[in-house]
Amino acid sequence: MDVSLASWFVILLALFGANLPFFNERLFAVIPVPMTVKPVWLRLIELLLLYCFVGLIAHLLEAQMGNVFPQGWEFYAVTACLFLVLAYPGFVMRYMRRRRR
Repeated sequence: MDVSLASWFVILLALFGANLPFFNERLFAVIPVPMTVKPVWLRLIELLLLYCFVGLIAHLLEAQMGNVFPQGWEFYAVTACLFLVLAYPGFVMRYMRRRRR
């Protein structure tokens, strides 16, 4: 896989993964939740697990293309903040949008 294509794939996967907890009432869009509305704390745990999943996919793609570069805590802090920024549209649609009655 080309480096540019892999980069775009990871960015689109992160965009999809960051918004997934806010656009459905199932856990990882597959497992039904016994509650009628999925609570915020469960959405945040799901967001954290999806961040780790996207990071694992990115790491595997990097290992497939060549050497894996060592990362410090700064890298993870920046990517976690970027993942939260990518989750903003889903958060707004779920909690801040006015609903018509």
